Amino acid sequence: MNYIHGGDIYSDGVLIGRELLDFSSNINPLGIPDSFTIHLAEAINSLTRYPDIQYRELINSLCTYEMLGTVLHKENFILGNGASEIIDLSISCFKKVLIVVPSFLEYELSAKKWGVSIEYSYLDSSLEIDYQDIYNRMQNCDALIIGNPNNPNGGIIDKDKFQPILGYCENAKKTIIIDEAFIEFTNNIKHSFSGDIREYNCILIIRALTKYFAMPGIRFGYGITSNTELAEKIKSKQNPWNINCFAETAAKYVVKDKNYMDKSREWIENERNYMNAGLKEISFIEKVYKSYSNFLLCKLEGIDCHKLYDLCFQEGVLIRKAYNFQGLDEDYVRFAIKDREKNEKFMNILREVQATI
Repeated sequence: MNYIHGGDIYSDGVLIGRELLDFSSNINPLGIPDSFTIHLAEAINSLTRYPDIQYRELINSLCTYEMLGTVLHKENFILGNGASEIIDLSISCFKKVLIVVPSFLEYELSAKKWGVSIEYSYLDSSLEIDYQDIYNRMQNCDALIIGNPNNPNGGIIDKDKFQPILGYCENAKKTIIIDEAFIEFTNNIKHSFSGDIREYNCILIIRALTKYFAMPGIRFGYGITSNTELAEKIKSKQNPWNINCFAETAAKYVVKDKNYMDKSREWIENERNYMNAGLKEISFIEKVYKSYSNFLLCKLEGIDCHKLYDLCFQEGVLIRKAYNFQGLDEDYVRFAIKDREKNEKFMNILREVQATI
């Protein structure tokens, strides 16, 4: 069966009582931060009243989040029921968007849902951004959508090469939507464009707690921009109280959890290097693409993604077949980066597969 976001942990595992190792889902293996769990009682006590419709405490916490790399103000924020809500509603504000592909499938799905015209700028053969192509195509588009780091390859935007695009979009009053859902995994906040939103009205950055803080079930995302007109347009499409009390409590505390962030920095640095080196030794992996995130895209040789998926699934592991990303085919797979124990187990399974083909 084809799942557009990777393996189905429910149909293939949870609902039939089978334990699976999910390397298709890019979640921080450190798990839910203690800074949230120790405040669960606060969230429970809040169940009997509506959340603050302005979410003042929550926004105050986000304003000083160190991983933004700059101090922001409450008017810069848009809160969403997951980053997907803000992605979806922001795309609905335009007539024609340029999507850099391969990329997160929801960009295209949202555009089609809202009847928004789509143009594509493809990554080159090395899966690097074609900056000149983006610049040229933006002449005929209202907004650009680009990942930083990009999913599925984990590449980041070269700020120097991106500068002409920024300048053009600012002067032409076009919008650049930058999906930074994985930015914390780069371990260098200088890769983010959050520090540029005061200078550039054209930037809308979208982030989430989902990946870095290992809480996809919370459904909390946020956008930051200095474009108050766009921010209000997006907010006008939202339902009131779109953030529940558990998501509100989580967001208030985890963005201040320095201990969790320090441990995450150490983990991703060590395990990304370990996985990258190990995968390069697997004979049926032709190429491992450089990633700044918590996943690695690989090009296969002598086996396709469907066969590898089936072999891994037989061993209780889910992987991400990447053929349904725009611009990729059956030769591509994406692997999440987990903790050392899980990574070692997965590498051993790949070595066993290697011995059979």
